[in-house]
Amino acid sequence: MSKSDYLTQLGTYLIEQMQRYVVKALQAMQLLEQRIIKNWSNRRSVQRFGYLFLVSAVLSVAIASCSGGTLANKADVKLKLVSFSVTKAAHDIIIPKFVAKWKQEHNQNVTFEQSYGGSGAQTAAVIAGSQAADIVHLALPLDVNKIQQAGLIKSGWDIRSPRNGIVSRSVAAIVTREGNPKGIKTWEDLAKDGVKVIAANPKTSGIAIWEFLAFWGSVTLTGGDEATALDYVTKVYKNTPVLTKDAREASNLFFQQNQGDVLINYENEVFLAEKSGNKLPYIVPKVNISIDNPVAVVDKNVDKHGTRKVAQAFVDFLYSTEAQREFAKLQYRPVNPTVTQEVTSQFPQIETLFTSQDLGGWDNIQKKFFGEGAIFDKIQAANKA
Repeated sequence: MSKSDYLTQLGTYLIEQMQRYVVKALQAMQLLEQRIIKNWSNRRSVQRFGYLFLVSAVLSVAIASCSGGTLANKADVKLKLVSFSVTKAAHDIIIPKFVAKWKQEHNQNVTFEQSYGGSGAQTAAVIAGSQAADIVHLALPLDVNKIQQAGLIKSGWDIRSPRNGIVSRSVAAIVTREGNPKGIKTWEDLAKDGVKVIAANPKTSGIAIWEFLAFWGSVTLTGGDEATALDYVTKVYKNTPVLTKDAREASNLFFQQNQGDVLINYENEVFLAEKSGNKLPYIVPKVNISIDNPVAVVDKNVDKHGTRKVAQAFVDFLYSTEAQREFAKLQYRPVNPTVTQEVTSQFPQIETLFTSQDLGGWDNIQKKFFGEGAIFDKIQAANKA
């Protein structure tokens, strides 16, 4: 048990003991008052009654102050949420629901400081301390693992949480221009000559890592070997003239600045673009990767800030039916089984859905593809040569 948790429990115990003693004292006073009233004509008794009435009133106020109930507000709590760029629309809806629920149940005000950006960049900021997050909701488990390795999150964060720490899901989508003039239908088509692809940078963005793994797995998990996969992915990145820092910047470049023939992005981000008036045809490939977004309490920070209880409650709320329905409304694929059953028919069906584990797990993925001098760096070097 941390020092912060111990002090919290000790404080709660002392308050409860004080309440018991005060209640017993008031009960004793009530008995005395009843006796005094019987002897009302006695002047000395009247004086004593007045004295006891005053003390009783003071102690009643003390009970109200110690109880933490409806008569006294608890101190406000401020949480710092650090997340990847495309989750803002969901959190803007979910956070007020949690705040209202917590206020009703605990009579305590909770406010949120929020930060959104590329998942890789957000992870680096949390590790460096420039983002003192109580909670992280990131694009991929690899980023949470990095924060754990830096000593800010306890090991086993995934097995301590529902759904192995995964709170939202998506798949990859390919957006084309009106009429699909380049004839893009599958992942393979992205390697064609003359196709300009808009994608993000795996060094700073979570979607970029998922994109890369989708490209690679579309070959190796459908019968192709790694040499074929390397050749294919190299051609795709040769068709990518610029790598954006995150998914939102990629969307802006494609939709707002009208650059590129094809955009690779989260299915839910494409849906959000449609709601904003940027409606273009898109394909959800039948061979796809399960894009799993984790959430975690940053142990070192919540213990320092004294916010563990509320932070954990918010994380738990994100898995609730109420919150998962809000994710689903924004085209995230929910992890709550009840909500999944409710909305499954609304999503395009995937024939081959693979996961990070099918590609060796996150430790292997980081070392093989994204470490210094690994496959992604080699592909970039080859395309610049």
